[in-house]
Amino acid sequence: MTDAVLPFFVYGTLLPGERNHDLFLRGRTSAEQPAVLPGALLYEGPGYPYAIEGHGTVHGALVTAGPGSYGELLGLLDHLEEYLGPDHPRNLYERVVRQVIPGPEPAEVTPGPEPAVPVRAWVYFAAPAVTRTLRTGGTPIPSGAWLTRRPPPAPRTP
Repeated sequence: MTDAVLPFFVYGTLLPGERNHDLFLRGRTSAEQPAVLPGALLYEGPGYPYAIEGHGTVHGALVTAGPGSYGELLGLLDHLEEYLGPDHPRNLYERVVRQVIPGPEPAEVTPGPEPAVPVRAWVYFAAPAVTRTLRTGGTPIPSGAWLTRRPPPAPRTP
């Protein structure tokens, strides 16, 4: 399964407007669209989030590599996510295949005749050791959305 050519589901610093989007994705994708990952929970990390298996939904984007960019993008993302191979003991994340539901954010949904069809995508989940730590003492992001985790900035005083 590790050789499958699939889109990527991103949910943290690779989202548009976040620090790694332009570094890793700009010029290497042919499509980026909002999507959700059911069956997952989102946790705070040290400047980036972790997704783990759970009874929730993570909000992010479905990213399709541009023509001729898949291998390069896969290598860059594996390096960024500290993924060394399936079940490697030094992995920070595991790259796994999951069903992702593309489409607009729920607030943008208008009644329509057909629901979005789930697609298979690569998702970087927290590695098992990280997952254990998150489950026992991590900080969940209840909304499942990395971009909404921060409180609004306080008003500035002159």
